[in-house]
Amino acid sequence: MNLKNIFERAVIAGRELGLSDKSVIDDILLKIADETELQYKIILEANRMDLERMEPSNPMLDRLMLTKERIFAIAADLRNVASLPSPVGEILSETIRPNGMKITKIRVPFGVIGVIYEARPNVSFDVFGLCFKSNNAVVLKGGSDARFSNEVIVELIRQTLKKYGVNPDVATLLPADRTATAELLNAKDYVDLIIPRGSSSLINFVRENSRVPVIETGAGICHTYFDRSGDVTKGASIIFNAKTRRVSVCNALDTLIIHSERLDSLPELCKKLAEKNVIIYADRRAWKALKKTYPANLLEHAAEESFGTEFLDYKMSVKTVDTIEEAMEHVAKYSSKHSETIITEDDAAAELYVKTTDAACVYVNVSTAFTDGAQFGLGAEIGISTQKMHARGPMALSELTSYKYIITGNGQIRN
Repeated sequence: MNLKNIFERAVIAGRELGLSDKSVIDDILLKIADETELQYKIILEANRMDLERMEPSNPMLDRLMLTKERIFAIAADLRNVASLPSPVGEILSETIRPNGMKITKIRVPFGVIGVIYEARPNVSFDVFGLCFKSNNAVVLKGGSDARFSNEVIVELIRQTLKKYGVNPDVATLLPADRTATAELLNAKDYVDLIIPRGSSSLINFVRENSRVPVIETGAGICHTYFDRSGDVTKGASIIFNAKTRRVSVCNALDTLIIHSERLDSLPELCKKLAEKNVIIYADRRAWKALKKTYPANLLEHAAEESFGTEFLDYKMSVKTVDTIEEAMEHVAKYSSKHSETIITEDDAAAELYVKTTDAACVYVNVSTAFTDGAQFGLGAEIGISTQKMHARGPMALSELTSYKYIITGNGQIRN
């Protein structure tokens, strides 16, 4: 398969998009949102075809599933993105040198962004909206699990773009096979940036095989540390929400770390988890604290692999520590640097945890479920970056831009 022509057209479309008026871009995003609501039944039918091919027990089913409510929420997110100020052209700095030369640093789009993702058809909308708003063309490579959903969604986007006079090649969906992935990862002359969204295996594969620069939107191995001064009511609520709100997302809780002086609170902290049939893999001390209260069929002894695992399911491990330093050492060893939280009423403990913990998002007495572009007021997100170069945490409009220097003068020459 040779996708060179597709990549070339995306480059041209991206350049054309850079000349578009911002109000036109906003108006088209609103049109696509309207069209998404009008065609929700068609999208649901395509999604049904995808769902039928996935095992009902697969925890990825929730990520794959679209409903009328989710589709209308997607449309609302597109309208929200349209309402946000565009970062393109923003002046980051401006200086005048002693020789009168003026140097202006401004935000500019990357050009063409490739996004590789798995069974999440909503990503097709989210990624397009953010890339379009930031004047980037996007090449989408969805997984085979969401093939029918993605095809209908991208065709809806392309037809609306065409209807309103925008080159539809600003949004391209590649075939859902591995050959297309290989071509995209090697398209260094056409694609400026690759963003993988999905499992750690997908992200590792992209990082190791791409000739195009990559921003990792990493797997979420997330911890909650319940400190010796933690409030049980807050803790139980935060743990339940972080673990069960949506188990298939990257900000879901994987490991509860508890101070040994608070093991007597563990049954209360975990009580509601049983309502959702959450399987707990507890270390020796935690298992002993839970064995009389937590359902026996849901309580397991922890093994080494119980830690550092992104469960994406109704499963959670529990680690007992004797000091906050030990808790932070555990996080440092097993964290994917995505989202970490501490539950404490001790300001000094909170400050130490925040300063020491290396993660894109560090919370104090807050559920990790908030690691989300929309929740951060960014409109939407293209992913959660767990690396430190260029972007970290929820990536939205500003993170989809680079910058350049514009230098103006009046005939200055260098000695």
